[in-house]
Amino acid sequence: MTLHRPVHRPDPAICGCDGAAGLVPVDTARARALAMVTRLSEVEEVALADATGRALARDCLAPVALPLFDNAAMDGYALRLGDLRGPGPWGLPVAGSIRAGDAPVVLPPRQAIRILTGAPVPAGADAVIAQEQVARTGNMVGIEKAPALGQHIRRRGDDLVEGAPLLAAGRAIGPREAALLAGSGIGALPVARRLRVAILCSGSELVAPGKALAPGQIWDANHAMLASALTRPWIQRIALPSCADTPSALRDAVQHAASQADIVITTGGVSVGDEDHMAQVIIDLGGRIEVMKLAMKPGKPLSIGKLGNVLWLGLPGNPVAAYVTWHVIGQALAGKMAGFAQNEPQKSLAALAAPIRHTPGRCEFRPARLLGYDARGVQQVSCMEQTGSHRIAQLSQADALVMIPAELEQMNAGELVEILPL
Repeated sequence: MTLHRPVHRPDPAICGCDGAAGLVPVDTARARALAMVTRLSEVEEVALADATGRALARDCLAPVALPLFDNAAMDGYALRLGDLRGPGPWGLPVAGSIRAGDAPVVLPPRQAIRILTGAPVPAGADAVIAQEQVARTGNMVGIEKAPALGQHIRRRGDDLVEGAPLLAAGRAIGPREAALLAGSGIGALPVARRLRVAILCSGSELVAPGKALAPGQIWDANHAMLASALTRPWIQRIALPSCADTPSALRDAVQHAASQADIVITTGGVSVGDEDHMAQVIIDLGGRIEVMKLAMKPGKPLSIGKLGNVLWLGLPGNPVAAYVTWHVIGQALAGKMAGFAQNEPQKSLAALAAPIRHTPGRCEFRPARLLGYDARGVQQVSCMEQTGSHRIAQLSQADALVMIPAELEQMNAGELVEILPL
């Protein structure tokens, strides 16, 4: 089996795109685009309950030790080992009980205290014996075997020491992070403000879904697709109506979008057709274009630039190409701007279930289906046979994108490929 190196590192040799004359390798394009992105500097304080999915704006240190105090790891009896004198068995009177949430108590000499899981260990106790290992008769507890020192006691600070690093800036707040913050008593935290992203789909043929079509018109799939992709806690979407393919209409629409957003995403108008005016519009508005014409399939027309401090992503007009370029490149740029330390698309390896052929020259991200695991525990993947940047029905059936290096003509069944799960 052949293992190809990851595509996300900025090394043109990875995807083999460096041989495509006049085209920018995918990894070079990603590196250039990421270098253009400046992280948001504005910070806002939000309640922990509202922080899920947001990027932590500053390093966070532990304000307390965890556990907060010595506590019982299970139901049983707290005792002092020094009270078990001579050979066993031993008997100790039970002085009382303590539950989780009760205030700490002191263990009287030569006695035991009934203790429940999570309750503070009484002062003077140095072990907890599980209730299954004793015999309770009335107010006495019988012990056959002495517990070890510290048995079933969770010591203060053995999970986290006060002042230790808790979470680093850029960490996405999810269920695990929320548990740690809440358990440390943190009810509010600083996060990067929400990223403002405008969606502008161009095309004189586009009509909003649900409306009647005139001859030659189509429903706008890109806006709904991008709106769904951008529905995240850290993004504030700015929805704009579709725009006709005329320079004046595009100029007004792009200028309006850039006045409100940190990122303007356009679809269409970035290829080389008679009605593809978007790149010239960006230049006419005083912007600059850093990336054009990628050695990527689908997604060759992808263009990336700046309008002042606003990042412009010019996605192709075909929906599959728009989706793939957003998934492979666009979301990493947005994640970096929003302050996330980890913003690369998730990737993994899978074995091809059947051989595939590929025309060399451009790195291809081919829609595929995940088939489960074989007897060796290796994920199996099957590429779609007929691909096309317009095939939205096929895209909806895909579970992943298979990365096919640009230089390869064929890959055999059983070879390992890099995949981006969808």
